[in-house]
Amino acid sequence: MQADYVIIGSGSAGAAMAYRLSEDGKNSVIVLEFGGSDVGPFVQMPAALAYPMGMNRYNWGYVSEPEPHLNNRRMIAPRGKVIGGSSSINGMVYVRGHAEDFNRWEDLGAQGWSYADVLPYFKRMESSHGGQEGWRGTDGPLHVRRGKAENPLYQAFIEAGQQAGFEGTEDYNGEKGEGFGLMEQTSWKGRRWSTANAYLRPALKRKNCHLIRCFARRIMIQNGRAVGVEIERGGNVDAVRARKEVIVAASAFNSPKLLMLSGIGPAEHLKEMGIEVVADRPGVGQNLQDHLEFYMQQHCLQPITLYSKNNWFWKGVIGAQWLFFKKGIGTSNQFEAAAFIRSAPGVKWPDIQYHFLPMAISYDGSSPAKAHGFQAHVGYNMSKSRGQVTLRSPDVAAPPVIQFNYMSEQEDWIKFRHAVRITREIFSQPAFDPYRGPELSPGPRVQSDEQIDGFLREHLEGAYHPCGTCKMGSANDPMAVVDPHCRVIGVEGLRVADSSIFPHVTYGNLNGPSIMTGEKAADHILGRDPLPRSNQEPWINPRWETSDR
Repeated sequence: MQADYVIIGSGSAGAAMAYRLSEDGKNSVIVLEFGGSDVGPFVQMPAALAYPMGMNRYNWGYVSEPEPHLNNRRMIAPRGKVIGGSSSINGMVYVRGHAEDFNRWEDLGAQGWSYADVLPYFKRMESSHGGQEGWRGTDGPLHVRRGKAENPLYQAFIEAGQQAGFEGTEDYNGEKGEGFGLMEQTSWKGRRWSTANAYLRPALKRKNCHLIRCFARRIMIQNGRAVGVEIERGGNVDAVRARKEVIVAASAFNSPKLLMLSGIGPAEHLKEMGIEVVADRPGVGQNLQDHLEFYMQQHCLQPITLYSKNNWFWKGVIGAQWLFFKKGIGTSNQFEAAAFIRSAPGVKWPDIQYHFLPMAISYDGSSPAKAHGFQAHVGYNMSKSRGQVTLRSPDVAAPPVIQFNYMSEQEDWIKFRHAVRITREIFSQPAFDPYRGPELSPGPRVQSDEQIDGFLREHLEGAYHPCGTCKMGSANDPMAVVDPHCRVIGVEGLRVADSSIFPHVTYGNLNGPSIMTGEKAADHILGRDPLPRSNQEPWINPRWETSDR
């Protein structure tokens, strides 16, 4: 029950750190994880991605408070409660983030986290199959690949974007992060390639790395230093001691919750909860960011979509193909085409993201359109709206209070209206002429700003990319929670390393940057020199100041 390093959470960052901290055999590592096994088709079969998110066995099941700008809807906020964390229940979409995202991190005080600094870590973690040579890693633990994109609708989407005047890209995770192209996924040999498969299982084969199934109650702090973690298992409260450091990697919801339960956070809030203040860090739980998206759905004139497979017979066939041969539709998340475009002239890097799907269906698999269709998930990814995570009570078992404050900035409405209209323009291009039937959602009657806003208020959904609640920044920034070495400011022997430390949300899905954060944090924890900075120059649209395309 003691080790050099104790990691709370086995998710995207936690598993990566367990692998790297135990790699040379010199340090002992204990990983604390409340969730259970990821064995079974619901987690491991890529096409079954909608199921684990809807299962209490695999998901913490958090929901937000009523969102005042979205008709007071309570938004679901899934986080993985299973080994591999959210990488075991996510959509498996792999996006590094744009070069300028990380340059902005450095501008916001995360010194040493610019694109030139983080690119070597993305390369170290990747085994890229089909990515751009020289820009991608080839022998890392994380397999990244493209789907076969056999359905003609994928190519129609990519062609339509270019017919509308937008860029194409051969690899949005390579030199050119803008444009229409094939989407990448973390699957390999027919299975979800979560951080449990990529990092945790190999680490646990070592004698110096162990997993303890338990509930982390709080961090034990003595004389201003973290010395271990108070845990609960089997109804008993116990302690796991850390000889060197405690590292929190428990998600953008649970990491700030754990810090606050341990006396680290906004002093007034902690006093209200009756918690003794160890370190007054007003930024803990603040700066919550996420992506929102809506579905633009079209009827398809040809019977080529996945609608014909969305019945129990074909699900059985697909499941059997996957189970026995690891072949067929079951081996892909079906998100096989993507786009990253800029919303206006003067926007330097893309702020609108597309996932394209050859079916009209909601993310959780419910309420499918009763006909052949296709859809784009469309999101404005650079919102200035900010929310917060606070404690509901001092009870360690109580879920945190999550308030995203979605769409609280007027600019969000302007950008999302534009996203609706530009998507219609893309779907109206000649490439879709053989396939395009009537618009299913929002529907042809939704045209004015007021009508679009009404649609958005009712139909925007979270993209499940929460981050920012333990912001990384300079040690003299009063709202920073960790310094650029991921050390919690004001407490010795304690770090946070997961998406909660992102100063600003990146332009795509967060699994990739979260794993990179774990990789880079491991070098800081071990006191190693960071990997040498890259001198590669990413592509920036030469027309960015004058055109959106």
